[in-house]
Amino acid sequence: MKVLLLNGSPHKNGCTYTALNEVAKSLNLEAIETEIFYVGTDPITPCKDCRACSQIGKCVINDKVNEFLEKAETSDGFVFGSPVHYASASGIIVPFLDRVFYADALSGKQRFRLKPGATVISARRAGTTATLDQINICLYRKCLLLLLGIGIWFMDGCPKM
Repeated sequence: MKVLLLNGSPHKNGCTYTALNEVAKSLNLEAIETEIFYVGTDPITPCKDCRACSQIGKCVINDKVNEFLEKAETSDGFVFGSPVHYASASGIIVPFLDRVFYADALSGKQRFRLKPGATVISARRAGTTATLDQINICLYRKCLLLLLGIGIWFMDGCPKM
């Protein structure tokens, strides 16, 4: 069994990574293989609604979205992680997930259908509920959403940026 964890933070080894890494450690203890996929900081072009994905089986914009879709085919579960930026998900994860789920839906591959999915949010202040809603709306249509009550609190343990 393999779980793909998505780090939607601009900081590769920041607080979101730290939280995802804790989830990965727990999964590894249960003999579940994990991989943390970093979206990166390169701009993610929003979906063009060109519907080419229905013909070619992936997004016509060749970037990390297609790389993630390839890894999703062989994954049995997913954890999506994002920091809270201005009371919402990070600016990079929103267009990323929009294109991931749209390309998957139109391609007919159903890489996420009925596979378990969960969300990890890292925040300092308000906005966690809105961010969970923003990311989970994508999962509602595809995955078996796992509502986890995971709280990881860092006082000075979070990497400094």
